[in-house]
Amino acid sequence: MAKAHGMRWTQQRNRLITIMQSSEQRYVPISDVDNAMRIYYPGVSHNTIYRNLKEFQELGIVEIARRSGGMVVKLSCDPAYQHHHHFICQRCGRVQEIKMSADQLAYCEKQLPGAKITGHSFELYGICADCMQRMREKS
Repeated sequence: MAKAHGMRWTQQRNRLITIMQSSEQRYVPISDVDNAMRIYYPGVSHNTIYRNLKEFQELGIVEIARRSGGMVVKLSCDPAYQHHHHFICQRCGRVQEIKMSADQLAYCEKQLPGAKITGHSFELYGICADCMQRMREKS
């Protein structure tokens, strides 16, 4: 995918993806990714890592989000879900994709006469089924 967009595929970029794969279904702080990269490439600059993540985002390889603790990143969800939302477990951090109907945006626009919605962000937080099961087993 990267080569098709004129991006040279390097060992550093490959390592960056490998690091991301270790947390495939979770957002991780970009600073953690930066620290992991420095184990393999001590001389790599922060700017290089952040620029590569931004380029990966533009190609749809990763998703970057802002959290109260800073910027986080994860590998992109299934490309079949062009537009999707997330359920994020507050115990284990696992991210699950949620499909929502396109009718919901129209429903919101009806509540805002004369306005035009140009984007949105929507996430659900809770405890995933696996964590709920572990909690039941403990009690």
